[in-house]
Amino acid sequence: MRIALFTLEAAPSAEAVARFLRRHADEVVLIGRSAAFRPGAGGPLRQGWRHLRRSGPRLLPFLWANYALPGLRPGPTPLARIAAAQGIPLHAVRDVNGPETAAALRAARPDLILSLHFDQIFAPGTLALAPLGGINLHPSLLPRHRGPVPVLWAMAEPEPRFGVTVHRLAPRIDAGGILGQRAVTLPPGLTASAAARALHLAGLPLLDEALAALAAGTAEEQPAPLLPYCPFPPPALLRGLAARGRRLVGLADLAAAWQRGATASG
Repeated sequence: MRIALFTLEAAPSAEAVARFLRRHADEVVLIGRSAAFRPGAGGPLRQGWRHLRRSGPRLLPFLWANYALPGLRPGPTPLARIAAAQGIPLHAVRDVNGPETAAALRAARPDLILSLHFDQIFAPGTLALAPLGGINLHPSLLPRHRGPVPVLWAMAEPEPRFGVTVHRLAPRIDAGGILGQRAVTLPPGLTASAAARALHLAGLPLLDEALAALAAGTAEEQPAPLLPYCPFPPPALLRGLAARGRRLVGLADLAAAWQRGATASG
C-alpha cells in the first residue's frame, strides 16, 4: 500500500513519526510536512499572541518546548534527514488543500493519506486524491477530547483516562468513523509533554493494525457520537492543572525536545 504521510514536525510526535518511517519506508511515497509557525497561520508572533489571549501565559512554555525549541537546532531537521536517507519526497505543506499539495499527491499516487499529528484539515477533494481516503492517529479516546491538545483536557479530569484512536479523516476535526481504539495507562506524575510523546508512541501498534486491515479490505468502521470540541485550553483549566500539581513541561521535556533532532533518525 502506498502511503502519503502528513505530519507537523514537533516534539510530541517526532519519535513516533521516525519509528513509523523506519517500519514503513517502502510504503511511504510522500511526506507532507507542516510548520508550527508557518506564515499562513500568522507566524510565531501572531500565533503566540493569539495563544496568550486565549489561554493565558501558562500554555506558552508548553508550546515553546514542544513546537519552537525543536526547530532551533541547527542543520537539517530530523524529518528532512529521514526523507533524504529513505529517498522519500518531502513536501512543505503551506495549504493542504491548495494546488501545490494536490500536485504533490497526484505525482506520488498514494493509496492512502495518513495524518500523524498534523495541524490542517483535509477537504473532501484532497482526500479523494487517494483511493482509500485518509486516516488519523489521535492521542485520546475519541469521541472524547476532540481537538489540538487532547492530553491537556484528559489531564484536567478528576481521574484522567488516556488512550489512542485511529479514525477516518473527515472535513470536521476528529469526527470520522473509528477504525481502532486502545486505552493507555501512563505512569503517575508525567508532564503533559511526556504524556503526549508516550501516547503517540503507544498508538503505533494500533496504527499498524489499522493499516493491515485496510490493505486486506477487512477494516471495520464504527461511528461515534460527536462530543463537544476541545480547543486550546482556557486559563481556568490550566490554573486547575497547576493547582493539582499536574505540570505541562519539565526540564526533561526541554532536553527531549532539543535532543530529538539528534536521535529521531537513529
